[in-house]
Amino acid sequence: MDTQQNFRIESDLLGEREIANDKLYGVLTLRGIENFPISNFHLNEYPRFIEGLAYTKWGAAEANFKQNLLTEEQYNAIVATCKEILEGKHHDQFPVDMIQGGAGTTTNMNANEVIANRGLQLMGYNAGEHKYLSPNDHVNCSQSTNDAYPTAIHLGLYASHLRLVPFIERLVASLRKKGDEFKTVVKMGRTQLQDAVPMTLGQTFHGFASIIEEEIANLDFAAKQFLTINMGATAIGTGICSEPNYAELATEAIAKITGWDVKLTHDLVGATSDTSEMVGYSSALKRLAIKLNKVANDIRLLSSGPRTGLNEIDIPARQPGSSIMPGKVNPVIPEVMSQVCYKVMGNDFTVTMAGDAAQMELNAMEPIMAQCCFESIDLIANGMETFRTLCIEGIKANADVCQGYVRNSIGIVTALNPIIGYKNSTKIAKEAIETGKGVYDLVLEHGILTKEDLDTILSAENMIQPVNLHHIKPLKQL
Repeated sequence: MDTQQNFRIESDLLGEREIANDKLYGVLTLRGIENFPISNFHLNEYPRFIEGLAYTKWGAAEANFKQNLLTEEQYNAIVATCKEILEGKHHDQFPVDMIQGGAGTTTNMNANEVIANRGLQLMGYNAGEHKYLSPNDHVNCSQSTNDAYPTAIHLGLYASHLRLVPFIERLVASLRKKGDEFKTVVKMGRTQLQDAVPMTLGQTFHGFASIIEEEIANLDFAAKQFLTINMGATAIGTGICSEPNYAELATEAIAKITGWDVKLTHDLVGATSDTSEMVGYSSALKRLAIKLNKVANDIRLLSSGPRTGLNEIDIPARQPGSSIMPGKVNPVIPEVMSQVCYKVMGNDFTVTMAGDAAQMELNAMEPIMAQCCFESIDLIANGMETFRTLCIEGIKANADVCQGYVRNSIGIVTALNPIIGYKNSTKIAKEAIETGKGVYDLVLEHGILTKEDLDTILSAENMIQPVNLHHIKPLKQL
């Protein structure tokens, strides 16, 4: 190789290509770049996926070295390069589009070429001198894209899941903190956007926290499925081109390298065409997104106004809300949270359709499934952190507004129903609607209860939890 040139020549089945000397990737990666200018989603923007590829290639090298398929020098070079990648190095050398034909072959070869060419440098050779360390014969030894690629996806998504959970926990903690802060602020609950019965604003926020917190266990369950891999399946699950016991050795090595409870699937043929792990995890993300969107929508409703909406809470003002309406401030953070949720829901539909596309011994649509899952995790993590820091933590209660709604609401008649009876309650509610008078005032006006008894029934502590007030009796029936 002429080291004075700024490029090298690499070849494949289709012929020779010039590769810039400063690139660790090779001819297969170059063809992938040219063939798939599809999106702005590139592999180098998904570091956990790249880490998954490094874990996979490292594990394969461990097994191949034990089976005398690699020299010690080749093995050391592959492992050292994988460690560098796990340290965050060389990620810029993974430029291929996440959306690609070939069931992930471009991505697999991108990893093989980067590891081989960097390994050659560590061995004292030049990139491209593949007789010493080959992307196919050595880095991809005993593998096919059809087992290495899904294994890398599984490992990368599991790592992404571990990163996601703390974001959820921090949001839950912030909502709990607001729940405690607002525990004495009585407000009207609403069903079908109509007045229902009283509650506290604290109960609202604790409710938000609870429904989101529940999704951690659901996501954990779905993520654990990623720890079952099909390493050793090679092309279709029969293990062709691998040595006996290779699958077990590679899986054991990956488990040791990652420290995770990684297991080999019980049926390599079945697993090689099955992408249900991504379908399941994407569905779990959708569940979380639906709940986050509910919270974001409720925050927008509760803060609506300030003069003509509910105005029960104030959220932090983050930017002027209009280019034409002076003084307007929009709920931009809850709005962006909702948009993140819609994207995650849309990604789930794509994952579902792609998961349904498996044919015979492979699902060629794995690349779009992987892209959607990795993107959804990143989006929902970033969305929750923004929602927490720029909105939830700065929310303030408008206690007087909340109390005014309670006193003027028809809904408080529900609290009187067990004492004065459904018929009396209905008549009071109807008269309140027709006259505009408050339920509180009408009960006293008609002499149904004493003021002392009415205040007891309508006290905050007696309206927000189960109580026994049957000792209070109505003075009359209407």
